[in-house]
Amino acid sequence: MSGSGRQGSGPGGGLRIGRHEVWPPVVLAPMAGITNVGFRRLCREQGGGIYVCEMITTVALVERNPKTLRMIAFGDDERPRSLQLYGTDPEITAAAVRIVVEKDLADHIDLNFGCPVPKVTRKGGGSALPWRRRLFARLVRAAVDAASPAGVPVTVKMRKGIDDDHLTYVEAGLAAQDAGVAAVALHGRTAAQRYSGTADWDAIATLKQALDVPVLGNGDIWEADDALRMVAHTGVDGVVIGRGCLGRPWLFADLEAAFEGRPERRLPTLGEVAATMRRHAELLVDQFTAGARNPARGERDGCTDFRKHVAWYLKGFPVGSELRRELAMIESLAQLDDLLGKLDPAEPFPVATLGQPRGRTNSPGKVFLPDGWLASRDDDTVPEGAELADSGG
Repeated sequence: MSGSGRQGSGPGGGLRIGRHEVWPPVVLAPMAGITNVGFRRLCREQGGGIYVCEMITTVALVERNPKTLRMIAFGDDERPRSLQLYGTDPEITAAAVRIVVEKDLADHIDLNFGCPVPKVTRKGGGSALPWRRRLFARLVRAAVDAASPAGVPVTVKMRKGIDDDHLTYVEAGLAAQDAGVAAVALHGRTAAQRYSGTADWDAIATLKQALDVPVLGNGDIWEADDALRMVAHTGVDGVVIGRGCLGRPWLFADLEAAFEGRPERRLPTLGEVAATMRRHAELLVDQFTAGARNPARGERDGCTDFRKHVAWYLKGFPVGSELRRELAMIESLAQLDDLLGKLDPAEPFPVATLGQPRGRTNSPGKVFLPDGWLASRDDDTVPEGAELADSGG
């Protein structure tokens, strides 16, 4: 959701991405299987910002993959419509961007150079690709050139580098800026760190100092006050929220309050959390039943999609294992209502969970790369087999 661009009375100001003025300066990171239409609507009901859909692969879009085309869906009132693309071939990326522009599929395009998973990096994609600086620059420029005639801004999201011995973020940020991007987002971890350890906010500050375009910071924002601390520490123009909102969509209300200088923060009772869970499931059912031939199947699919969120919503609450298990197996809204009715609505929010990591956490690991990948930074050959056929990550 784009705000009016008004300045808040608190830290930070409005964020401009191309022609879009965004308030508060908050971006929801694309997360596979999470940031679909229903979840984005739920988050937008809490507060403003830009809400990015699940990652779309360029080759799947160019080949008109039916699943991918269904994933490019936005609410009628969703503005700007934000789409993240993953690609490794400048020509395919340009073709995908032209489709987005010609079909009016989105108002903002983000390019993924942050994915650390082995199936991506071992082919030279995601967080491995900026190491090949000439290929990186070509790809970004191809996307910008294809999008600019329609006034669609392009941004990039990346990590610090492959590992601490192969950092690329400043050079890549400057190259992206030279290519004409509207903003750069940095997750303050290397690919080798995956989601472990602590995000390096000093690196985000370094990138902010190096660039003229807006810089957004990502990593270890679990509470709204973490976002204020990141802005104060790094000087970034905005923040990117990923795992911190899992099971806590009201974080976006807290973020809006924080950036407007208001002190209130939400600590919902279990009854209020249950109401949010019901709303989330309802939105997913609406998403899956839209245009479906069999509404009952749509309701079942929506409820199935909701199941993964149950543990995040109930984290820290004293809810028995059997009830948790049953909630994570629902097949209908009626079944959900019956089970939510068994929760104690007066149970206070478990404040011990505040500031704690949410979602996936793991250990540092080896980054798998194509043979000879590190040997030449100026080889701009498109990595073989790095294009992904499946969108979503």
